[in-house]
This record gives sequence, C-alpha cells and structure tokens, in this order.
Amino acid sequence: MSSLTSKLLNPNLKTLTPYESARRLFSGGTDWLNANESPFCNELEVEVTAYNRYPDCQPQGLIDAYANYAQVKADNVLATRGADEGIELLIRTFCEYNKDSILICPPTYGMYKISAQTSGINTVEVPLKEDFSLDIEGIKAIDKVNIVFLCSPNNPTGTLLDKNDITQLLTHFADSALVVLDEAYVEFSPQQNWATLLETFPNLVVLRTLSKAFALAGLRCGFTLANPAIIQSLLKTIAPYPISAPVAQIAQKALSVEGVALMREQVNYLAEEQTRVRHILSNKAGFSLKGGTEANFILFQYTYRTQLMQYLVANGMLIRDQSKQCGLTDCLRMTIGSREQNDRFLLLIDNYLNDSGEVA
Repeated sequence: MSSLTSKLLNPNLKTLTPYESARRLFSGGTDWLNANESPFCNELEVEVTAYNRYPDCQPQGLIDAYANYAQVKADNVLATRGADEGIELLIRTFCEYNKDSILICPPTYGMYKISAQTSGINTVEVPLKEDFSLDIEGIKAIDKVNIVFLCSPNNPTGTLLDKNDITQLLTHFADSALVVLDEAYVEFSPQQNWATLLETFPNLVVLRTLSKAFALAGLRCGFTLANPAIIQSLLKTIAPYPISAPVAQIAQKALSVEGVALMREQVNYLAEEQTRVRHILSNKAGFSLKGGTEANFILFQYTYRTQLMQYLVANGMLIRDQSKQCGLTDCLRMTIGSREQNDRFLLLIDNYLNDSGEVA
C-alpha cells in the first residue's frame, strides 16, 4: 500500500476483512452450489427503451408491481441494488458515525457487520441459541442500539425465527430501534409474511430480493419495505439513479402474473430436490444435517470438512465453508441446484468417501 493510500484510508477499513462472496472465494468450477443462486436461467425479454436517458430514481411501474406482490402500499416500497444496498442505506441513514450501534445474531449473513464497520458503526452480537432460536433475554439486556438485524429464514442455518420472539422484540424496541427482518428467502417459507404487518409495527423494516427464488441474482434488484417516514428518510441517502432502466423492465416482468407463477413452480422443484438430497445426505456415514429446510440450501456438519472441500473444488464442485461462523464448527453449506447438479454433488461425496476411507 502506498504511503498516500495508507495516510488517507478510512481508519475503519484498515483492519477490515471484506465480505468473502462466493465469487471472491472461488472462480471457475463447473457447478456453483455456493451462493444460494437459482439453477434456472429464465428468459425475460423486454422492449428496449431510451437508454440515453437517466431512469427514474424509483421507477413507478416497478414499485407498483412489487407493492402488489408483497401486499403493501406503494409508499411502503423502496427499490435498491439488491437487499445489500438496503442494509447500507439503513445504517447510513439511522446510525451516527463513531457513536451508534447495530445488533446482530450470529450465525447469520455477514454483510450486516461489514456494512456497519465501513460506516464507523459498532456491532453488538447476541448469538443464536444452540437450536438457532433467538436469545430474547440476551437481546433485551442490551442497553442501546439503533438497528436490530434479524434474518428469517436465516442464512446459513435455513431456520425460521419464531413469530412470538420477533413480536416481542418489535414491542421491546418500539421507541428505541428499528427491527429489520431480512426475508431474502421468504419465497421458500411463505407461511410468514411480515410485510403485511408494517402498519402494526412502525419500527419494522423488511428486506427482500429478486436474487434467490426469482432467479435474478445477476440483476441486483432488491426492496426495502417500511412505513412511509422510513422510506422517505432512506431516499435522502440513496444514489440518484439506483435502478437502471433494463433492471426495472426485467424485474417488472418477473413480477407479472406469469413471472410469479414461474417462480413458484421453480421453488416447488427446489423444495422437492432439497427433501431428496437431505434424505440421501443424512444416511451417509459421518454426515450430520444442521439447521432447517426453510431456504434453498442445506447446512451439514462433517469432521473432515477441509479435505472434503478440497476434493470438491478440485472436481469443479463449489459449495460454501461456514465453519468460521459462530456455532458452526465443521459445517458446510450446499445450495440446491438442478437434479443433475445435486446428483453430481452426491456422487462426488461417495467417491471421496471411497477414496479417502474417512467417516467421522
């Protein structure tokens, strides 16, 4: 690092380890089961518009389409560059540099903490219990935080947080903090839809994305759902043109009646595949399933996870090592892919076990 770079670098970044996305960790490979992407590549043709003009900050057609899908009002919706931008906007808008804090419950999505650190915001951690439920008393014991980030269904555990626990926290922090519920995987577990409770809980914020069930990870389109006062505050910090015209057009088509029907058909396919793969994996010597089934991935524990990861990567099969996360010793996470990808994953595990002689 040059002396000038070192001199000018934000102090919060000098010790920061950037988020290790699936693409940063590994390139190449033939089967990408490490980023919870959909295996489907849907063709969504749209009419070309005047791309020489700047798009609307919040394209009304897209806002209306997602409001209709989420069963909320249009003024409850903010379109962002993935749910990640929603996380950053919330921290930048509602936390003061070098003063305020957010709260997270690991093991969970790593960008909450990294977004806070890059903004000079402290992170308070209250780990999930052994069964991956919330430590309600531990959270309530924290004196002051501005934002509580909860992920449900949770990544990387695939578990759904208890509705009564979330309600308790919304009530507890009613006058002191926003409670942000990250629902990136909600389409895989539709029995809870917190977006419909925005009027009941003014401090509730819901994060959504088209990256997972809608098979549009490359589009980078997400949504922040909240009461109008919160949305208007976020509009003060969002970039002038966050949603490009092609993104808005493709996303709006994905949210059409036909697009939603296709999404649900593909979600059903992935749910059936997850059931099948979990059953087979659970019967393999030395493998222990962890977490739940409320997303599009499987978390499992295997004592020789380093050797297994090396074998899979060498054979072009990329999954995710989660063993650095709190409470996830020797845990790996595989995304549910197509039947062919899943079968190859299972075959490689069999080959590894046969070649290595390792069990547990």
